[in-house]
Amino acid sequence: MAIRKRQWNAPDGTPKQAWLVDYRDQAGKRRSKQFARKKEAEAYADQARQEVRQGRHTHDRDSVNVAIAADMWISAGEAEGLERSTLKRYRELARVHIVPKFGALKLSALTAAQVQEWRQELLLSQSRSMASKIIRALSAILSNAMSIGAIAQNVAAGVKVGRLKREAEKIVPPDRSDLKKLIKAASDTERPFILTAITTGLRSSELRGLRWQDIDLDGATVTVCQRADQWGEIGPPKSEAGRRTIPIAPELVTELRKWKLRCKPSTLDLAFPSATGTPLRHNNLLRRMYFPLQVRAGLAVPKLDKAGKPQVDGEGEPILTGKYSFHALRHAAASSWIESRIDLKRLQVWIGHENIQLTLDTYGHLLADQERDAELALQASRDLFG
Repeated sequence: MAIRKRQWNAPDGTPKQAWLVDYRDQAGKRRSKQFARKKEAEAYADQARQEVRQGRHTHDRDSVNVAIAADMWISAGEAEGLERSTLKRYRELARVHIVPKFGALKLSALTAAQVQEWRQELLLSQSRSMASKIIRALSAILSNAMSIGAIAQNVAAGVKVGRLKREAEKIVPPDRSDLKKLIKAASDTERPFILTAITTGLRSSELRGLRWQDIDLDGATVTVCQRADQWGEIGPPKSEAGRRTIPIAPELVTELRKWKLRCKPSTLDLAFPSATGTPLRHNNLLRRMYFPLQVRAGLAVPKLDKAGKPQVDGEGEPILTGKYSFHALRHAAASSWIESRIDLKRLQVWIGHENIQLTLDTYGHLLADQERDAELALQASRDLFG
């Protein structure tokens, strides 16, 4: 690998000089790259020498741009069978953020300094959470490109968007009185679903994919074996931790026995099917059942637009929506278990977290003295049925 100085005159007679790195890649093909400064040429030569030795060097001419690499990343996800919701999120991150910024740039020309500078820009224009997602997506694009030999290194790998301690908001579960209002306002068809959500901590997708064969009414347990995505497509839990069995209170067993007699038969054996027997869609669940139920229960708040201003209807009246997200019911279940002094490991298993650290990060501030019998966890839900 040689570095030599080039000198020439511009058309106007101005003397010019540059430093040329001349070398052969791992395939024996002659390559060259020119730099304005000798220090840059030497740095490139050192890097190229190491990459050639490792058999992973990619010259600029063979490098694809970031937009093409993003498409390759998404195609790889499709081939791996990633869920439609995950692929949709990947496409949006690439289309809205990554491609407009770096799309035309060759992968080999992208530097860690550029990514670090963009990180700072994102923190000024996006939430810290969104900035983190964007940088992680760019890193995933580069990692995929590395895996197929389209680039030698992932320059985004070392760029992180840490979470500020002051930004980590503490979970505030729904008040017990609000939960009672919600249950009281629920219709006969809504009540079994809402009670199951409040007392088992199942995610929306897990509830919508729950089958009667997964509910052991004699043994008083619910087992998560599958889930329905936002479009209602059935698939396995997102992780092994999602496969879990949760004990249920006798009052919920009684409610579910009654519901099973009234429930519309479903070819998929769903416990909470749509009117047509198919899996409920998440948006329909919120718009047609959960938010209207909260309004009836007196748990309504003004619906805000993107600017944070209250929306009004055609008559100038405020449009109301639910006070709580559906995920808040999951927190309600976790909170009731914690109040009953469930041990931390069991809380992790029942809530379906992959590791205890996630459970601690989410609910650590709610944890009290532990080491009481797990049976007490069931008692926390009983007064909701009274």
